[in-house]
Amino acid sequence: MTAPLPALARVRMAVDCMGGDHGPAVTLPACRGFLDRHPDAELLLVGTEAALRDARGWPRTRVVVASEVVTMDDPVEVALRKKRDSSMRVAIAQLKGGDGTPPAADVCVSAGNTGALMAVARYLLKTVDGIDRPAIATVMPNRNDGYTTVLDLGANVDCTAEHLLQFAVLGSALVSAVDGKEDPSVGLLNIGEEAIKGSDTIKRAGELLRAAADGGHLNFHGNVEGNDIFRGTTDIVVCDGFVGNVALKTAEGLAAMLSDFIRQEFTRTAYAKFAALVALPVLKHFKSRVDHRRYNGAALLGLRGLVFKSHGSADAFAFEHALSRAYDAARNRLLDRVHDRILDTLQALPEPAAPALRTA
Repeated sequence: MTAPLPALARVRMAVDCMGGDHGPAVTLPACRGFLDRHPDAELLLVGTEAALRDARGWPRTRVVVASEVVTMDDPVEVALRKKRDSSMRVAIAQLKGGDGTPPAADVCVSAGNTGALMAVARYLLKTVDGIDRPAIATVMPNRNDGYTTVLDLGANVDCTAEHLLQFAVLGSALVSAVDGKEDPSVGLLNIGEEAIKGSDTIKRAGELLRAAADGGHLNFHGNVEGNDIFRGTTDIVVCDGFVGNVALKTAEGLAAMLSDFIRQEFTRTAYAKFAALVALPVLKHFKSRVDHRRYNGAALLGLRGLVFKSHGSADAFAFEHALSRAYDAARNRLLDRVHDRILDTLQALPEPAAPALRTA
């Protein structure tokens, strides 16, 4: 592995303040709280003049005006071809330099339409050499009092074995940058742990991952099953976007159901209320662990710029967590780490093994 990269001394973040279900009513309070907790961050607040009027004059903040807004219902074609001055597009454009001018921002955060965000980001930024398709990655809590990074979560429904290998490289770079683990373990999501199980694509992906591991440039654990995500068996779990999105939504639904069930059961009788009072510290810890708002902020990995996606329904608490995850990724040089991981993996693989990872 290459030597650790020094962290950025100052992180500049472009924020699409108009995206999501609530827009500035959520994004602006979250940005203000984030600024208070991160004195080495600068924010470029992107949105309409009227929406951002109250934010002018904030410390370490610059307002960038956009005249249009991509709604949560807008088709991808509208966001990509018609709304060329949308807050989403203008925010992403801050990641691009030109004519010798460096980018205005190190990372972009939006709670907008996922399909539109991915399409606009891919159009403006392009993919990193050696990566065919960007992937969406986020974290899920596990019983080790930590979390497991899972990708892809919906950007790519149909994936080849080479794409899954690329996701493993991207996920390893993300965990290494954000969590400081230089050799994070990778699991391939399958219907069983045995190498002979799964579809032809999964079997081939396992072969590619083992080849990368043999070169010492990926820490491939082997096949894992769905419950291993929550056991914390590996730091990273790789899957196609269809499976990943189902797993994410199922986990969020189950957490909400358990939280509602506990609240209802512990308020039924006087005895139940007393039991709830005794168990209050444990219940608070459980609620915190399964609160999906604390894990808000999915990375769009594989682009020539850092883009993070917040839940569209996020409140200020959740959106601030998305800002914090984006900040950590930028500060710890995630883009550079992705590049280094790709080069390391290329060196580990024989020529026929990973054609999709070969640069042009």
